[in-house]
Amino acid sequence: MDVNKTPTKIVISASRRTDIPAFYLDWFMVQINRGYFDVINPYNRRASIVPATPEAVHTIVFWSKNFGPFLERGIGEQLQQKGFHLFFNFTINSDEPVLEPHVPTLKERLKQLQYLSSRFDPRAINWRFDPICFYKDNSDVKNNLHDFEPIADAAGRCGVSRCITSFMDDYPKIRKRVKSATGFSFIDPPPERKLEILLNMQNELSLKNIRLYTCCEKDLLAALPANTGIEKSSCIPNDIFVKLYGGNLSFKRDGGQRIKNGCACMISVDIGSYQLHPCYHGCLFCYANPASSVTIAGRCTQ
Repeated sequence: MDVNKTPTKIVISASRRTDIPAFYLDWFMVQINRGYFDVINPYNRRASIVPATPEAVHTIVFWSKNFGPFLERGIGEQLQQKGFHLFFNFTINSDEPVLEPHVPTLKERLKQLQYLSSRFDPRAINWRFDPICFYKDNSDVKNNLHDFEPIADAAGRCGVSRCITSFMDDYPKIRKRVKSATGFSFIDPPPERKLEILLNMQNELSLKNIRLYTCCEKDLLAALPANTGIEKSSCIPNDIFVKLYGGNLSFKRDGGQRIKNGCACMISVDIGSYQLHPCYHGCLFCYANPASSVTIAGRCTQ
């Protein structure tokens, strides 16, 4: 049997479009208990039914900046008891309230990482330091790299072996969001500076036995010196799921993602909704749908 052509199960992404572990666990568990999700494609608005049983689902991939509610309620244990395999994309960036005003403190997020890696297999965790942001706040030029080393230290101690990063994409909705904030603007560093940052990150991570991957940074990856060890990421790596849990999955690229930009994610089904599941973290650089206005250093934007 060719596992690349005859998958027996699907992968559920929960979710690129919002933070389900932080805000929508009640909704998620209702769908799990009834055995399927009703999903609306955000681009063509077509409705589909996605099965949500262990017989149909190989792995559930959770994306979050706050796994606190997930851990406190024992959701992972409940899902495992039902027969699901789990994988985690945990975004842990520097403490920077201007950029991420409503995420838990870094100290709390690192505690969550420690518990997550002790309760579940650390090989089933991607640490995402994403995105790297440069910005100007009045006359000061800043970035969010200042806590990278202690986060890497903590991730290494937890046995996490993959770090995924990218530089902020300046989407139109982000420009609109910050337009009314006097004195604030995002800055796009030159490619030479970005390459320097990636190499410095790789040098730091190699000391912790962590490999660095870039998310949708095809041009930067091509410009790196040979044999750096930095590779393009697959935030949904079906090949790793098979290594961890066995079974059959498709290893094809997900055509709904930014393949041309270097995305290596494999096929999955995302069950989140930009419209129905707005995110309450209020991150200034978010491409999704924030639940409310965003505060920038005391200045409110819509």
